[in-house]
Amino acid sequence: MVQQETRQWLLVNKPLNDPVLSGPNATFKLTRTTLPDLNDDQVLLKVLYFSNDPAQRTWIQEGMDPERMYTTPVPLNAPMRSFGVCEVMESKAANLAKGSLVLASTGWSEYDVVNAGDCRPIHVSAGLSPTNFIGALGGPGLTACYGLIDRVGTTAEDAVVISGAAGATGSMAVQVAKKLIGCKKVIGIAGSDEKCRWVESLGADICVNYKSPSFKEDLKNATEGFVEVYFDNVGGEILDFMLTRVKRHGRIAACGAIAEYNRGFSSGLMNWHQIIFNRLEIKGFIITDARATGKSEDFIKVLMKGVKEGKIKIGPETETVVPTKFEDVPRTWMMLFEGRNQGKLVTQIV
Repeated sequence: MVQQETRQWLLVNKPLNDPVLSGPNATFKLTRTTLPDLNDDQVLLKVLYFSNDPAQRTWIQEGMDPERMYTTPVPLNAPMRSFGVCEVMESKAANLAKGSLVLASTGWSEYDVVNAGDCRPIHVSAGLSPTNFIGALGGPGLTACYGLIDRVGTTAEDAVVISGAAGATGSMAVQVAKKLIGCKKVIGIAGSDEKCRWVESLGADICVNYKSPSFKEDLKNATEGFVEVYFDNVGGEILDFMLTRVKRHGRIAACGAIAEYNRGFSSGLMNWHQIIFNRLEIKGFIITDARATGKSEDFIKVLMKGVKEGKIKIGPETETVVPTKFEDVPRTWMMLFEGRNQGKLVTQIV
């Protein structure tokens, strides 16, 4: 086998605030390298689709204490870490044939040599797309199930608010809450009237636009009588306000804080006293916890059952797949922080 050349995007400057895409202080650098020969039980992968996830931003944060992180930060001058759908181009592994599709952590690289044990084979059946396995049937779907069901024990008797409801995890949380758990009321929060209508089409009883001048009043009206559960994907001002809208002894699933990732993690919470006065329960969680405890497979079965029964939508409208030249990979990733995606944001390498 001839050694494979590949282009890679390396992390060369850790950002404190917004990542920089050009100039002398650019966050990433495009390079070219030659991959090593395959050893036994290794495969050569070609990346077809990159998963874009808000958590990636935390892995490159300047000043972050590694001992307080749930995963090892991306080192300087190493490929930006990411997961993707890949095709096996060459194989020295008995269980992975050439041409098969797998999920793997390759980083922002066109090709990569990976241990077979670090690959998860995927089999695309009728009605499914390979990208579903990094979206509805991957991390976002698992996160929605794990957070709502396992972490805060959401039941049909609960009213639930879900922020970032038009995003990958939020849109799945809406469907899990309404269609699988059967919550009595599901309230979404999204960034445009158009997105709000889409969130309502997924099952939300109402969705409010956080960019509207009347947002707080709209959300106050939607949560009249207060709610039992808040699924937080954004942090910041919306979390601060929601601390005043959760019932006494209510539960908050702390899933993400995308509003803070490019602000140096400065939340500026003013309503912390609500946690004390109303004895609120807040549970932070990471989806890798579900995988480590063996719960992820159970939730995948729950989601697949929901898809087969027509309760869970996973069509093209639940993903924003962006055909992207490799030199533009960081620009597509930045769409996450600009609110330009509906559902899961996927980079398709062309």
